[in-house]
Amino acid sequence: MSAPEKAGAAAKNGRAYSRPGKPVRPRDAASLLIFRQRKGVVEVLMGRRASRHRFMPNIFVFPGGRVDVADKTADLAADLAAPVARKLEHKWSPRMARALAVTAVRETFEETGLVIGKRQDNALRPDLAALDYVARAITPPDSPMRFHARFFTIDVKATSGQVRDSDELQDLQWFTLDDALAMDLVDVTEFVLTEVKRRQEGWRPPGVPLFSYRNGRPVIKYEG
Repeated sequence: MSAPEKAGAAAKNGRAYSRPGKPVRPRDAASLLIFRQRKGVVEVLMGRRASRHRFMPNIFVFPGGRVDVADKTADLAADLAAPVARKLEHKWSPRMARALAVTAVRETFEETGLVIGKRQDNALRPDLAALDYVARAITPPDSPMRFHARFFTIDVKATSGQVRDSDELQDLQWFTLDDALAMDLVDVTEFVLTEVKRRQEGWRPPGVPLFSYRNGRPVIKYEG
């Protein structure tokens, strides 16, 4: 489950947030939307938050989580493609750009079993070459846990291994974009799915979208 979703983004019908006196600083995080084409229809991989979890049980989400210290020094099988690196480095250092992508790949392996890179001595060497960076989101200011998540996408053809459930994500399955959007989702998940659906339909965004909150309400801003 992606970090901003864990932190309590509102359901897709939305709700107002009040701003506390001193908001918690957001932690860096990353999430990955894995897609495939079947008979001309785009499907995405999502898993259900385990029912034993205290927060948002049984909600379908993408794999993802917060950046670990080791993600910043991971040995790579391949680096980010130049256009993707440029989009990330517009805001962050090359080291941080790679760390965010590594987080998305690592969390995907831990939560779904899919390998994006090479297995070597029981370790994963991430291959970042096929990732695209499509969005970012920041948890509402009134949340006791806050995350600044970057969302990546990848074609399942660039992965290996078999999808399997984990302690974090269960009932992993493929959904068409329309079926996914029809589920009871948190607003961040709906936002990312809608962005991907629009791109698949031929829309070209003016930049990378940021989903955040202003005066207690969701705001989407495109950044060049």
